[in-house]
Amino acid sequence: MMKKIEAHGGKRAGAGRKRGEPTKVIRVPESRLHEVQRYLKQAKVAQDLAQYPEIQFPANDAVALALPLFASRVAAGFASPADDYIETPLDLNEYLIQHPAATFFLRVAGDSMLGAGIHDGDMLVVDRALEAQDGKIVIAAVNGELTVKRLSMSNGKRVNLLPENSDYPAIPITPETDFVIWGVVTNVIHPV
Repeated sequence: MMKKIEAHGGKRAGAGRKRGEPTKVIRVPESRLHEVQRYLKQAKVAQDLAQYPEIQFPANDAVALALPLFASRVAAGFASPADDYIETPLDLNEYLIQHPAATFFLRVAGDSMLGAGIHDGDMLVVDRALEAQDGKIVIAAVNGELTVKRLSMSNGKRVNLLPENSDYPAIPITPETDFVIWGVVTNVIHPV
């Protein structure tokens, strides 16, 4: 007895919509598609960040702390007469944090970025809303491990994470590498 041959392929294992939460189709203007995709990627990164307790999100609950900002500059060469005129109160949250909902703080462990002025124990201000570009210092997850390195993109195809210390090798990113950029470092805070 011969089997009847179906005109269509029929059911395939693993094909189709997964069962669970229902989905909904939305229309997005083409001019905003990249922005929406970036937002969704950032939301996924935020969810992934929750597994790392060393990452701090004080930017979300920041309390304004206005301290005096003196109008005169301090000489780093020859001394100049001091001026005690206060220009305006300065809130470091406003100065250091551009996108509060997308900003987190992370403490550095290691010395692979000394040439960029990033030392062991420094606090990094990281903004997930900024696009990672060639030459920027980024926080990345490489095969499940967090690292801070300078992003290098050659012809938009070849990606490397570069240390700023000759004792450390570059990290080449290949198609097999589990690689996600979590944000761009905007400021480094370290004691003197």
